[in-house]
Amino acid sequence: MADKIYNALFLCSRNSARSILAEGLLNEHGHGRFKAYSAGSDPSDEVHPLALETLQSLRMPTAGFRSKSWNEFAKPDAPQMDFILTVCDKAAGEVCPVWPGQPITAHWGVADPVAFEGDDAAKLHQFRAAAVTLTRRIELLLSLPLHRLDALAIKREITDIGLADQ
Repeated sequence: MADKIYNALFLCSRNSARSILAEGLLNEHGHGRFKAYSAGSDPSDEVHPLALETLQSLRMPTAGFRSKSWNEFAKPDAPQMDFILTVCDKAAGEVCPVWPGQPITAHWGVADPVAFEGDDAAKLHQFRAAAVTLTRRIELLLSLPLHRLDALAIKREITDIGLADQ
């Protein structure tokens, strides 16, 4: 099924920065092969402004992003996910909802740019560094011949992607 559109959900505890960046990056770079979503276990009230500024600096759309609970994606009428990727260590260690369809899961830990303390320019640099890390990992995901691999091989490959630059 080379023309299948894969659904991917990026999880982070607050769904305000890293998971938002990953959603935007995969939707842009996936060129219709992927539909990315993001959510959090304890979503914040808003998307971090520097996450949107980072996407905008990469000439990517920034409209429509919102911080949301991962429970939205565990409902029966939610899109069925092919991949669940945690991008923060806290979310990776939490008990997740049961995801319909047995998606492939992996952890792609990325340093939290929100936690960085410094001036605005230094903070923005941290957001951009997170975007670079996520872009590299997404490019590796996109290079996989998913339609020719079995689920176990895909699981191994996407797990390795999360370990590639640590």
